[in-house]
Amino acid sequence: MKIIDPTQTQANPGNPDYFTGPVTLRRMAATEPPTNVKMFRVEFAAGARTHWHTHGGVQVLVVLEGRCRFQHVGGPVEEAGVGTVIHIPAGEKHWHGAPPDAPMVHLAVNIDAETDWLEAVTQEQYRG
Repeated sequence: MKIIDPTQTQANPGNPDYFTGPVTLRRMAATEPPTNVKMFRVEFAAGARTHWHTHGGVQVLVVLEGRCRFQHVGGPVEEAGVGTVIHIPAGEKHWHGAPPDAPMVHLAVNIDAETDWLEAVTQEQYRG
């Protein structure tokens, strides 16, 4: 058994090539094949968000604090509260982040999922 305390993990700033606004990532776990799972605690400042991206495998987001704003290509901008689980299928183009007026924290669980980072989300897309 291994216990991971998020306050004891290294906080890394989000790469501006992949995020808009202040974002902090903390790696919570990583495993090796045959089940390759990566978990990150991701802290978004108000208005911060990922760029559009896809994953080669499933991604699951668990909202820990605040409200998560998200969208998949062709869909509306949506928001989900604390405790909500967002399941993103492999290959689905999407983005996620904080609403404009408050920060948000989610746990991102990537299962056999390499990320393909794409273009930034425009203000118009973010506003919906």
